[in-house]
Amino acid sequence: MICLVPMILVVTDATELTGRLGANPVEEILDRFGNWALRFIMITLAVTPLRRLTGWNWLTRFRRMFGLFTFFYVLMHFLTWLILDQGVLLSAILEDLVERPFITIGFAALVLLTALAVTSTNGMRRRLGRRWQTLHNATYLIAILGVWHYWWQVKKDIAEPLIYAAILTVLLGTRVWWRWTRRRQRR
Repeated sequence: MICLVPMILVVTDATELTGRLGANPVEEILDRFGNWALRFIMITLAVTPLRRLTGWNWLTRFRRMFGLFTFFYVLMHFLTWLILDQGVLLSAILEDLVERPFITIGFAALVLLTALAVTSTNGMRRRLGRRWQTLHNATYLIAILGVWHYWWQVKKDIAEPLIYAAILTVLLGTRVWWRWTRRRQRR
């Protein structure tokens, strides 16, 4: 339920119960959903390092849920752009995809994330076997694309995308470090 709080806040603000969407409500909704998508992918990627550093193995139970909430907020971000910003006008959508590379990158991340969401069930995991893990390693690429999408979208103040990039660097760097030390110990 806690993971739905950002959505509930957007809905209450959009229905003017709180009136906090400002002068450009569509942009505010886009930004909120996009930021929460990035936060959730960072949370998802933080599960393994936190588990390894603290020994809290129970965190693993929440990784799939966090990943699915990442997909949910990316989908809300995309649908806000598609419906509220572009009005589902194919010409405007295609123009944005061609002329604004950050949208193309974001769309690529959405396509990859959709594949992960569709294959996140236990049944799909069994059916795909070893290929499931290979597919779900795309999470790392999705996170990179998400930060890149945000970085290119920001026009002047890159402070927030830089924070996400730093967090992602630490999260991916710990994995590279662990893999390197494990290989070194095997020698």
